[in-house]
Amino acid sequence: MELKTNKVFWHLENSKSKYVIEQGGTRSGKTYNILIWLIYYANLHKGKTITICRKSFPSLRGSVYRDFIEILQNADLYDESLHNKTENIYRLNGNLFEFIAVDQAQKIRGRKRNILFINEANEINYEEFFQLDIRTTDKVIIDYNPSEDFWVEDIKKQNECDFFITTYLDNPFLPKELIEKIERIKDQDENYWRVYGLGLKGFIEGQIFANFNEVDKWPECKWEALGLDFGYVNDPTALIKFGMFEGEIYLQELLYQTGLTNQEIGNHLKSYNIDRRIEIICDSAEPKSIQEIYLMGFNAKGVIKGADSIKNGIDILKRHKINVVKGSPNIVKEFRNYKWQKDKNGNMINKPIDFYNHACDAIRYVALTKLQIENKGKYIIG
Repeated sequence: MELKTNKVFWHLENSKSKYVIEQGGTRSGKTYNILIWLIYYANLHKGKTITICRKSFPSLRGSVYRDFIEILQNADLYDESLHNKTENIYRLNGNLFEFIAVDQAQKIRGRKRNILFINEANEINYEEFFQLDIRTTDKVIIDYNPSEDFWVEDIKKQNECDFFITTYLDNPFLPKELIEKIERIKDQDENYWRVYGLGLKGFIEGQIFANFNEVDKWPECKWEALGLDFGYVNDPTALIKFGMFEGEIYLQELLYQTGLTNQEIGNHLKSYNIDRRIEIICDSAEPKSIQEIYLMGFNAKGVIKGADSIKNGIDILKRHKINVVKGSPNIVKEFRNYKWQKDKNGNMINKPIDFYNHACDAIRYVALTKLQIENKGKYIIG
C-alpha cells in the first residue's frame, strides 16, 4: 500500500503508549494521517475493532468518514460489499471500523473496542470521553485545535501518553495559496495565529457571536430561507437553513463540505427535499454557479451586498436572539472562532478576520436579503 504521509503517521507508528494526543494548528494534516495509520494498522492485523467518533454524525460524515473512504479509494482498497452504509461500518482485512456520534448515548456505552480515535476532541465533554475510554483496550488517539482548555490536560499528565504538536508547515501537500491565507493570520491577530498557525494553546477573544443558544429542534418558523456560500478545494461549501420564529433567528447546518461541484450541491439539495419555492441566497460573486443551481430547478439568487455589507450583515444578526439547532457543529465552531481583527495597538476594529467564516457568510447573506434592517448608527464591538 503506497500512501503519502507526514510526521503524524510516524508519531503513531513509533508510539508504544496507550494515549496519543495530536494537538495542532489548522491544516496540519493530523486527521488525515491518523486515518492513514489506522488503515495501515488494519492491513497488518485481524480481528480488531476500531471506533472513529466525533460529537455529532453530520460533522463526522462530512469530515473523517468522507476522508476515510477517500483514502481507501486512492489506495485501491475500497470494496462496496464491505461497506455497511446503514450501520456506518466498514470491514477491512478482518477488522471492523465503526463510525459513531458521541451525542448518541447508546453508542458510547456500547461494546468494547481495541482502538479509539476521537476527532475534534474539544467538542466533547469529559463524561463522554470517560465512557469511550473505559471501553477501549489498546490505544486512544485524540486530535484537536488548542483554542481552549479542556479535559485533555489531565490525559497529558498520565505516564502512558505521547503528546505531539504539528502545524501547517508539517503538511507538505498544502497548495501555496492556502499557506499564504494561513500566514496572513499572523498580521491580523497574535493569539489567533498562536492557536491556528503555531498549534499552541491559546484562547479566542473578541468573538463576534459570543452569545447564542443551542436548541433541540427546528420550530414552525414564520418564514425560512437557505444561505449558500460556495467553496471548492480549500474552502467548504456551506448551506445553512435560516428561519424566524417569534422574533428569534433559528439556524441549522445542512451542508459543510469541500470539493463539491455545482451538480453535487444540486444533488444534495434534492436529497434534502428542498421546496423549489424556498429562496436560496447565494454569494453574488459566483453568478455562474447561481445560474447552474437555478437551472436545476431551485430558487437560487445572489445576495445584494451593498457598502460595508459584512459589518451591516453582522449588525442585523446581532439585533436578534440566535438559536442553533443541535447537530450543526460547524456553525457552532465558526461562532466560537469568528472574531474581530485588531489594529496595531491591540484595539478591536469593525472588521472580522477572514477565517472560520463560511457558515457565517451564508447566514449573513440571508440576513442582508430577508431581514431588510438598515444599519443605523455605529455598531459598538462587544
